[in-house]
Amino acid sequence: MSQLTHLDEAGRAHMVDVGAKEVTARVAVARGRIRMAADTLALIREGDLKKGDVLTVAQIAGIQAAKRTHELIPLCHPLLLNQIALDFTFDEEASAIEIEATVRVSGKTGVEMEALTAVSVAALTIYDMAKAADRAMRIGDIRLVEKRGGKSGAYREDGT
Repeated sequence: MSQLTHLDEAGRAHMVDVGAKEVTARVAVARGRIRMAADTLALIREGDLKKGDVLTVAQIAGIQAAKRTHELIPLCHPLLLNQIALDFTFDEEASAIEIEATVRVSGKTGVEMEALTAVSVAALTIYDMAKAADRAMRIGDIRLVEKRGGKSGAYREDGT
């Protein structure tokens, strides 16, 4: 296991100095899901919830969250993001919505945390929008599935 970069020699937390790093194109993709009752999934798909278009609101919330990750995660750098995209897929069999966030930047540090934050807040927004219909919804399986760019190279969840 490599040394944790957010700890100094004395084991204290610190923000990593990225000043000498090269600016490179970086991409991170994260996924997660929110499981719910089949009736709730149908309400969201049909746009029949009183609060409005759940997935559009969740998309905007995820985008806003990615842009503000440095305000939420103490040691993240503020980044000028190139793109934030959120996609939602209905999984009828599992009675769930799969959430995928792709974040791109030309910078000196990666965007994994921004992608993970986008997925997390999008899922929380879906919960908030639909909780009147289903308080038993479950958010989970939030993970990094792909990362490209930077010194540490590429990562794919499936190992390819």
